[in-house]
Amino acid sequence: MNFYLWNMIANLKNGHILEKSCILQQKTNLCSMVLNVLWDEGFILGYKTYIKNPDFFIIFLKYNFNNTPAIKKITSISKPSKRIYLSLKEIWKIESSTGLLIITTNKGIISSSMCKQLKIGGEPLFYVK
Repeated sequence: MNFYLWNMIANLKNGHILEKSCILQQKTNLCSMVLNVLWDEGFILGYKTYIKNPDFFIIFLKYNFNNTPAIKKITSISKPSKRIYLSLKEIWKIESSTGLLIITTNKGIISSSMCKQLKIGGEPLFYVK
């Protein structure tokens, strides 16, 4: 199994460190769902299929005032070597005002606030600040 999601997280971190305007990422459904959540929450400007090679996404990184990146920190929570699952009660205990928790559920990949609305738990992938 190829770990495209973890590769995308590393690319997002490195792209912001180098102050790039856009990065390339291998095109998969999993990455597409995560990018949709990041775009909905305002952490990236957007993404689209790369014209020169349709097997890749081009992701447009977002910067705030004074060239500070919108994504300051990304922390992996559940890893392929150690899976962690959260119930709805545990998700309610996590404070969502400081960042974004991205969770994979049986409804797809969604944010913690959507998990609270849908009243479901799942496996937290990573935390974005």
